[in-house]
Amino acid sequence: MPNSAQEVKLNAEQVKEMFLYVGEQVRENKPFLTKIDSAIGDGDHGIGMSVGFTKAEENLTKKEFTTINDVFKTIGMSMIANMGGASGVIFGTLFTGGVKGLEPQEELSLPLLAQILEGSVKSIKERGKAELGDKTMIDALEPAVNGLKLSVEANRSLLEGLIVAEKHAAGGVEKSKEYVAKFGRAKSLGERAIGHQDAGATTVWIMLKSMREWVEKAAVQQ
Repeated sequence: MPNSAQEVKLNAEQVKEMFLYVGEQVRENKPFLTKIDSAIGDGDHGIGMSVGFTKAEENLTKKEFTTINDVFKTIGMSMIANMGGASGVIFGTLFTGGVKGLEPQEELSLPLLAQILEGSVKSIKERGKAELGDKTMIDALEPAVNGLKLSVEANRSLLEGLIVAEKHAAGGVEKSKEYVAKFGRAKSLGERAIGHQDAGATTVWIMLKSMREWVEKAAVQQ
């Protein structure tokens, strides 16, 4: 059944507003992310993500945007420059890697989002050397991208694609509990890390959930 949601494409200012909302939700989850990371990591993931999205908000609100590319680059560079550590580089690359070499885009559709995030996965893997099953954010991001691509093939709307991506990311977070970590402090725990979900994967799920919530509200207002 056709509905208004199937027509939704976001312009650059709407994408900016969407990610401002995503940042708010990630910051609200700082205690939750800290708790997860404290179990097997350094306990600073929630703080780092909060710093990254706070700086991204500052830089996003300073100007108006005409291309999707610039929104993604602004968020990514804010994270790389201010978060420090591996997660700053990796989450920054999530935003910068997907738009690298991409022609200027004025509207975000489901196929474009799938293309950007597929590029993000590729860039993160090249930079961080992590693969699916290594107990990193890839465990949520790669399944989410696969969900987006399946939705593109099925001619779904942006909202429908995000619903699927969110579910796939949540499944990836759950599966990350089964894995032995290959990176960070959790690596030294070996099998003791089993049973704990990865904080980075959890953040990816929160981001996709927040994107879905924002687009859902935007679709209702069409």
